[in-house]
This record gives sequence, C-alpha cells and structure tokens, in this order.
Amino acid sequence: MKMGNRTVISEFILLGLPIDPDQRDLFYALFLAMYVTTVLGNLLIIVLIHLDSHLHTPMYLFLSNLSFSDLCFSSVTMPKLLQNMQSQVPSIPYAGCLTQMYFFLFFADLESFLLVAMAYDRYVAICFPLHYTTIMSPKLCFSLLMLSWVLTTFISLLHTLLMARLSFCTDNVIPHFFCDMSALLKLACSDIQINEMMIFVLGGLIIFVPFLLISLSYAWIVSSILKVPSARGIYKAFSTCGSHLSVVSLFYGTIIGLYLCPSANNSTVNETIMAVMYTVITPMLNPFIYSLRNQDIKGALGRVFSKWTIQLSLG
Repeated sequence: MKMGNRTVISEFILLGLPIDPDQRDLFYALFLAMYVTTVLGNLLIIVLIHLDSHLHTPMYLFLSNLSFSDLCFSSVTMPKLLQNMQSQVPSIPYAGCLTQMYFFLFFADLESFLLVAMAYDRYVAICFPLHYTTIMSPKLCFSLLMLSWVLTTFISLLHTLLMARLSFCTDNVIPHFFCDMSALLKLACSDIQINEMMIFVLGGLIIFVPFLLISLSYAWIVSSILKVPSARGIYKAFSTCGSHLSVVSLFYGTIIGLYLCPSANNSTVNETIMAVMYTVITPMLNPFIYSLRNQDIKGALGRVFSKWTIQLSLG
C-alpha cells in the first residue's frame, strides 16, 4: 500500500538460514530436536526448583527465572524459523515482526540482568558466607527480580516504539531468520539517528554495565579466595561459580563478538551463524551446564523421582 511517495510495508520476507535446499529437511529435524531439548531441559530445571524445598534458595530462584527466560527467548525465534523452513514464502506480518523484536529484546535483556543478580549472589555466598542469609533476604531477591523485569520491559518497549515510527522502503527482505533490530534499521527510509543513539546509550546499560558488574564480582571472589588460599576453598569456589561463568562466557562472548567487535569481513552468513549461537545453542546448553556438575540439581532430581515412584507404587 502506498502513502504519498512511500510504501507502507505490510509484511517482511525472512531469508532464513543459508541452507542448501537438499539439506533443508535434515536441518529442520536438527533444529526441531534442539528446540524440544531446550524446552524440556529448561522446564525440568523450573519444575525441580519448584518441587524440591532444598532448592528454595536465592541462587535457584534466579536460576529458575533464567531458565524461564531461556525457554521464552528460544520460543521467540525457533517456532517461526521452523515454520518458514517448511514454507514456500517465509514471510512475517509487520505487526508480528515488531512483536517478535520486542520479545527478543525483552528476554535477551532479562538474561543479562539475571546473570548480574546471580553473580552478586555468588559474591555474597563466597565473600560473606556467615551473613549470606541476612544479605540475600527474600526482600532483596524479590527487588532484584522486579528491577530486572521492569528495566527490560522499559528498554524493549522503547526500542519497539522507536522502530514503529519509522517508514520502510519497498525492499522488505530481511537477510536473517528473525526480525533483528539492526537488520530492520537497514531497511528504513526515514531518519534512524534517534534509534542508533538509543541503541548506543541503552546498549551500555544492557551489555557493558552488567558485564562490568559481573567482572567486578569475580575479581572480589578471586581476591577473597587468595587471602585464605586452600585447595578446598578454591575447589568450592570454582564448583559454585563454574556453571555461572560458563553461561556468562557463552552469552556475552557471542554478543560481544557479533555486535561490539564487528569485522569488515563479517558477512551476513557469519552474522547469522553467530546469532544461532546465542538464540539457539546457548538456551539449549544452559540446563546441561547447570545440572551436569551440580549436586543439588542431581539430588533434587533423585528425590523427586523417588517421591513419584513411591506415590505410583502406593496408588
């Protein structure tokens, strides 16, 4: 539909992943299996934390929110990707595109803030073990969660409203498998200076500030361990923080590599592959990272299954 000299876009075409048509079915099965694994893995973490009273601690409260965020983050892009892989015309309505962008930003930002809260929890647990329960009170935990959810709502809504005010040219092809904000800005006909400025300003709040706070938390943790060096203390610290560090590395490593260290040789294909890393791979791996070497999760799994087995045998 035309308005003046500009075309009002009603839908966008998502080019999707650079996959050979002969291998499309194979990749469809692969991504479907990965998505199902992501959903089941994160649901299992959430259910275990809810059912087992031993896991009703600040650390696992944050972890259950992180698992919920990962589950939703993957669900924002994966169902549409799977649908478009089987479609002749991989399109998405204009309103659907903005909605996808909003929730993509929301759950990505939420994960960033939750990782900060988890880093602070580990810092208090290791550096102030005797005061842990006093400092990490239910009131503080609830406040940290509320702050994370409110900030992400505001930031995501602001970006979406700023995108909605833009006009788009006749070119409606997005060289991506989801409505990426940077890809949409490249298609805009109107002035995007305000959008770029807000990405720069809020990007610091979402990426740099959390990454700095996490780094400071671990610097203080290392400093605390070195003051009283012992093999047991070092093992306990790394077993406690290892899972969180792995998730932080996966999450921030791919985002920094994609958005903050762009290379001149970075092709659309490379950017798409890196986007798959943090939208598909990371949410799938997080439940494994937090459960494989976590005795609390393994213990909770055993207790819940034992309880269910007893109930079934009595029933």
